[in-house]
Amino acid sequence: MNRTDTGGPAFPVPDINARAVAEGMTLRDYFATAAMQSLITGRPSSLIASNITLAYRIADAMLHARAV
Repeated sequence: MNRTDTGGPAFPVPDINARAVAEGMTLRDYFATAAMQSLITGRPSSLIASNITLAYRIADAMLHARAV
């Protein structure tokens, strides 16, 4: 089975027992969001959708570099 490394939660919020209960977005999603911001700045909206896959490729590369 091919599973994508998400990097875990980007901003976990611990409960009183120090267990993460509110994980929110994954680190992969956070990295992709940051990449998207850079990719779409100053570009026409018609190009935005084509950059989503690229943003996640960048996020995956960032996670890979982080694991090395």
